[in-house]
Amino acid sequence: MKLKKLVSVLLVAACVFSLAACGSKDDSKDSGDSKKDSKDTLVMATNAEFPPYEFHEGDDVVGIDADIARAIGEEMGMEVKIEDMAFDSIIPAVTSGKADFGAAGMTVTEDRKKNVDFTDTYATATQVIIVKEGSDIAGPDDLTGKKIGVQLGTTGDIYADDIEDAEVERYNKGFEAVQALTQDKIDAVVIDGEPAKEFVAEADGLKILDEAFTEEEYAIAVAKDNDDLLKKMNEALASLKESGKIDEIVAKYISADKAE
Repeated sequence: MKLKKLVSVLLVAACVFSLAACGSKDDSKDSGDSKKDSKDTLVMATNAEFPPYEFHEGDDVVGIDADIARAIGEEMGMEVKIEDMAFDSIIPAVTSGKADFGAAGMTVTEDRKKNVDFTDTYATATQVIIVKEGSDIAGPDDLTGKKIGVQLGTTGDIYADDIEDAEVERYNKGFEAVQALTQDKIDAVVIDGEPAKEFVAEADGLKILDEAFTEEEYAIAVAKDNDDLLKKMNEALASLKESGKIDEIVAKYISADKAE
C-alpha cells in the first residue's frame, strides 16, 4: 500500500510540474509579444502648451511637432506615442529611457548637447518680446532692469538670465507668463515667435516687438547612446524634407496670414 501511495504522489507531482512548465512557456510567449509591441512604438516626450508646435485638441496632442513625429514614424514603419509633460522634464525623460525622443519646439544649444544628441534641424525660429501696448520697452536693450516672464526650461528662460539687472519670473506654461503680463505682474514676456502670435491674438492690448530677441534652430532630442535611432530619424527627416512633407505640415498650422 505504501508503494502505491508513493507512486500516486509522484504521478501527481509530475502532472503539476508539467502544467507549471506549460504555464511558464505561455507566459514567456506573452512577454515576447509585449516586447515586440514596445519595439514597434516610439515614445515622444513633449510639452503640449506650445501652439502651433504642440497643443491639445480634445484628448489628442496635435501641432507641427506632433505631425512631423508621426510622419517620421511612418517613414520608419513605427507608431508614435506622445507623452505630455513639463518642458523641463523632456530631456530627463529622454536620457533616462522613459521616452525615445523629445520634440517640443526645442532649440539646439551647447548646454543641451551635453546631455542629448540632436537630429538635423527641421525649423528655424526666433525668440520675441511681448509687451503691453504703450510700454516703454522698444527692443532687447530696454529689458535691462525689467521684470521678465519666461516659460521654465525654454531658451527664453536661459537667455533672460543674461539680461543685466533683470528679474526673471518663471512659469510652467507660456500662457501663464502672458497672463501675468496682462495683469501687470511683469513688464514683458520672452518666448518663441509662433506661440507668441497665438497668445497675442487671444489677448487684448498686447503686441510683439519688431526686433527679435534671438534667432535659433529646432531639432529633435535623442539619447546620446542611441546612434541607430538618430541615424534613422535623420534619414526620415531628409526624406520628408525632399518630398515637401515638412513644408506641408508647417503650412497647415502657420498660414501666410499668420506669419505677417
